[in-house]
Amino acid sequence: MTKAAKTIRAAAGKAPIDAALILGSGLSRLGDLLTDRITIPFSDLKGFPEGGVSGHGRDLLVGEMAGKRIAILTGRQHYYEQGDAAAMRPAIATLADLGAKTLLLTNSAGSLDPEIVPGELMVLSDHINYAGMNPLIGEETDRRFVNLVDTYDPALRAASVKVAEKLGITLREGVYMWFSGPTFETPAEIRMARTLGADAVGMSTVPEAILARFFGLSVWACSSVTNMGAGMASETISHDQTKQMAPLGAKKLNALIPELVAQL
Repeated sequence: MTKAAKTIRAAAGKAPIDAALILGSGLSRLGDLLTDRITIPFSDLKGFPEGGVSGHGRDLLVGEMAGKRIAILTGRQHYYEQGDAAAMRPAIATLADLGAKTLLLTNSAGSLDPEIVPGELMVLSDHINYAGMNPLIGEETDRRFVNLVDTYDPALRAASVKVAEKLGITLREGVYMWFSGPTFETPAEIRMARTLGADAVGMSTVPEAILARFFGLSVWACSSVTNMGAGMASETISHDQTKQMAPLGAKKLNALIPELVAQL
């Protein structure tokens, strides 16, 4: 068991968690959905994100949601911060140690599909690791050869689509392409991504999804679309824009995620 897992159990109790949630840019207020919440700063947890991007939280939350015990990371560390694709490995190993069977991932992303507009949600059906980095580089055991077919659990995706229909929320399905960042993509790169079959682009999620599968967790991931890809609209893409638009998707995720958690 990781040292961080022992710290969390000492603060929040030894009962196992049912699932974990990692929040993307501008989505940290989803932590308000928890009841009986315990807050532990990342700085108290060995191996948890040390950096930080504006729009991300810096705490681990443990509490109840829809009758399930849930851990929420209010932010993540990105590859572009230190050039480490495995930066989230200690945190995800800890979540597995705490008993999590499912990892729910959220991010803010740029849309490559004219029908998926800012403010809408896209559940990931697959990804393209365009960054080329892998968080399992250096892993010495044969466990490193992870099968990534159905990385994003088909049953969880189907369940979230049904929940969205019930709530009257438009939930698209699509392929997410991971760019390393921190710069936004060029118009030429966006044209390439569309040609290769991507429906959205972003700077996170793929390393965590790979790590989660390595540790045996089921994965569900959803993008909150904050902008159109470079060259697809007249707007100037910026991180400020991401933070301003993310609450539109967060409001929908606030409704969707508890209903999905109830079905785990």
